[in-house]
Amino acid sequence: MNNKTIWITGASSGIGKSLALKFAQEGWKVAISARRENLLNEISKSNENIIAFPLDVTDNEKCKSIFSQVKEKLGEVDISVFCTGIHDPKSEKTLNLEKVRKIMEVNFFGTVNSINAVYEYYKNKKSGQISIVSSVAGYRGLPAAGAYCASKSALSSFAESLYFDLKRSNVRVSLVSPGFIKTPMTDQNDFPMPMIKSPQFAAEQMFKGLTKSKGFEIHFPKSFTTIMKVLKVLPNGLYFKILEKGMKRIKD
Repeated sequence: MNNKTIWITGASSGIGKSLALKFAQEGWKVAISARRENLLNEISKSNENIIAFPLDVTDNEKCKSIFSQVKEKLGEVDISVFCTGIHDPKSEKTLNLEKVRKIMEVNFFGTVNSINAVYEYYKNKKSGQISIVSSVAGYRGLPAAGAYCASKSALSSFAESLYFDLKRSNVRVSLVSPGFIKTPMTDQNDFPMPMIKSPQFAAEQMFKGLTKSKGFEIHFPKSFTTIMKVLKVLPNGLYFKILEKGMKRIKD
């Protein structure tokens, strides 16, 4: 058992849940937050190192009060990982303004609310780490994912700016860019997902990146994210042709 602590949002399922279990297994004290209190409590009951703090990240004031509770219960918080995210591929096939706003509200502003809750704490502490979970979907626009891609792209840019702001205070800012990970969210997709990995794989990669590395971006699986990074720098015309060809193959 060590004295290290971590706070993870979006921890009721998927990557967030697996990450919480991984850190707990490694002896960390883990604070987990999400809206679904029943799922959080199930996870907490399964491991004595995990404590549940239910939270809707779209509530800015609640983010601040929950972080205060986390500090009161666990003391120093070494790492905060903001993992909350939603996607609605069916509504993305049409321009559903209500869904676009909801995705941006949760994915982007919900994460910014969480960052706002810890910003002064880490700045004054002059140590620790804030990690923002984005996606390779933030690299470029993808079909039927306009709002999701936009929210993740916004998060990635925000993380880069935050890196400069907090480096002067000796606070590490990291960006997590996963490829396809099998979660309840990706289960909604109705297209082939190349090189898809388990949430346990994601948790292993994130644990290494968060605790054994000092780099800015943690991306995985490398075999897939490397391809996405190449697509990221291609001229628009070539990128569109490649994607259109890929879409045609899926439809055929």
